[in-house]
Amino acid sequence: MAASMREVAALAGVSMGTISNVLNHPELVSEATRQRVHEAITQLGFVRNDAARQLRAGQSRMLAVVVLDARNPFFVDVASGAEEVAEANELLMVMISTGESEERENRQLGQLMEQRVHGILLCPTGESTPMLANLDRQGTPVVLLDRGSRTPGRSSVAVDDVHGGRIAARHLMEQGHRNLVFVGGPDTIRQVRDRRDGALSAVAESASTRMRTVATRSLSIEAGTHAAREILAMPPQERPTAAFCANDLLALGVLQEFIQHGKRVPEDLAIVGYDDIDYAAGAAVPLTSVAQPRNELGRAAAELLLDQVNNPDTHRHQQLSFTPTLVVRESTAACPVRG
Repeated sequence: MAASMREVAALAGVSMGTISNVLNHPELVSEATRQRVHEAITQLGFVRNDAARQLRAGQSRMLAVVVLDARNPFFVDVASGAEEVAEANELLMVMISTGESEERENRQLGQLMEQRVHGILLCPTGESTPMLANLDRQGTPVVLLDRGSRTPGRSSVAVDDVHGGRIAARHLMEQGHRNLVFVGGPDTIRQVRDRRDGALSAVAESASTRMRTVATRSLSIEAGTHAAREILAMPPQERPTAAFCANDLLALGVLQEFIQHGKRVPEDLAIVGYDDIDYAAGAAVPLTSVAQPRNELGRAAAELLLDQVNNPDTHRHQQLSFTPTLVVRESTAACPVRG
């Protein structure tokens, strides 16, 4: 049976109030008393009941990062940045994946609300998240992650994805490509739409350039391989010469499938991804990608969240936006473009 605080107090020869101070306000207790209490804790194997403490406080010490896909290295890097801030503030960070499902997202947010989490960094699956209003009413701070807020009443940290799509398409056009394809989906994810819209705005600047879309059900490598098969099934004279993919996982799937079918990258298809995950540089053909400051996104979002928690009277909501950059590698190296 687990040791109790009362047993620790008896062994250390102090009051229950002193035990509480040692655990929660050690600066109020002399060093000699703290040492005696910690020795008793070690001897008895005492573990504090953090759940009970959180219940009394009305809030846990858990920071939740809710992302679209925890398997995506982009979100792992973003969460790592948030975790650095959480650890510095003695918080436990957990990462939760919605699997790009709005139903699953609502269920998970409801569970986090029941757990009285310290705050939530949320990458939403769609434009509206019904649970947000409930979280606001309960007083659970939420910062939108990798998604800009369209209202001044909520903080957000995002990347200018329209600009990212624009620089990706312009790069392909500068390489001489005039028949492009955008690979991405589902369309309910705003980042996908913004990246496509940015590319379309660049294509619109050239009367001789066109860009079609191959929609995907997810942002995974598997979805990329299916998209590649759809591209390969097009008549050779109509097949695009360059692809801009909504993220690197899709791009890696397209790249892999083209190589397996004996095609060359970039000679048969130039490819640009998005996120610049670590795997991009190490691909069979190193992948050109639109880079986001992944770790910095997580840190900035967590810092905004904690400021909202710790300084409710002076906190001002901010909508931070980072500018992506293009990292050019061999997957778009200059090559003769098919007519």
